[in-house]
Amino acid sequence: MNCLLCEQKLASSPSWQLLLAIENTSLICEDCSKSFERVDIKEEDDVVDQVTSIYTYNEPMREYLHQFKFLQDVALAGVFANELRTELARKDDIIVPIPMHPQKKIERTFAHVEEMLTAARIPFEDLLIKKNTEVMGEKTREERLAMRNLFSIKPGSDVKNKTYILIDDIYTTGTTLRHAATVLKEAGAERVEAVTLIRAER
Repeated sequence: MNCLLCEQKLASSPSWQLLLAIENTSLICEDCSKSFERVDIKEEDDVVDQVTSIYTYNEPMREYLHQFKFLQDVALAGVFANELRTELARKDDIIVPIPMHPQKKIERTFAHVEEMLTAARIPFEDLLIKKNTEVMGEKTREERLAMRNLFSIKPGSDVKNKTYILIDDIYTTGTTLRHAATVLKEAGAERVEAVTLIRAER
């Protein structure tokens, strides 16, 4: 098997864990893995009770995200599965991915956040609807902060008095997470946290 990023052959040795599918096979080589810089930021937000980010937005991560999201390389969904499973190893919290607008999902052919969770075998609830097709990456900081009503609760959803964890690929200004957390709390959530794969500079 070759690295999904640089195509270098992956070194692997058989083990009884691997044969029993207990051990997780790596999809990228050690060199590519080392190129991603951990940031491990945990902080409180004015709406989101806790935001955790795992990696910084360096050049290798920028290239990974471009290949995964915009070149539609869905095979890359599992690259950070181990990191996500480790961060989300809590039994009672409800995982909620930040959704794409249905039209954007058709254009890109898959919802990248949901694919990451599926690849990591993390159960989630699809509770939110994205209300517009605007792309956050194309907006300035000021335009992002001025946005209103990005999400609504999916009809028929039962939002309980529990902790919900929003999952997104990248945190920049926090606008997306704040909007999602607001509608969840208004619908009855007791606490809303967030985990993002990447933390970009504001």
